[in-house]
Amino acid sequence: MAKQTKSSLIVIQAGLAVVILVLAYFLYDAITSPWAAVEHEHALTAETRERMDDVRIALRRFEEANGRFPQTIDSLAQFVRTDSVLASNPDSIFGATFNPDSFLYSARDPKMFEYSLNDTSRVKIYLLKDPDSDDHIGSALPDITQLHAASWE
Repeated sequence: MAKQTKSSLIVIQAGLAVVILVLAYFLYDAITSPWAAVEHEHALTAETRERMDDVRIALRRFEEANGRFPQTIDSLAQFVRTDSVLASNPDSIFGATFNPDSFLYSARDPKMFEYSLNDTSRVKIYLLKDPDSDDHIGSALPDITQLHAASWE
């Protein structure tokens, strides 16, 4: 009788050890999976802001070359492809990760940045917005202090 009790005790302990290991895995996964999602979201935010900075650099170059801001964001993309300074050495101006085909799009979702130009007052200003967040550069109001100002800086 003592042998049967001892062997059933070992079986119960082994079963409990397996249950502890399974629960430990689920606990580990419950902690690390949400954190991985948060890190992924932070990486997308950083990539989107970097692309918005690239657009800001291109807008400044367009203004220097033409004395005004572009009417549409598509004309800015065309300018980046054809401007001799930007096309000849984009790595030194924008950085090594610059891609002229995707810099106008949010990294979160393949939506193009929203661009609007306010050139009706003495202060010429633009607003560049990320459609998937509250990040923006510039302003819709003619406020010279907001020209080229990013919401995250």
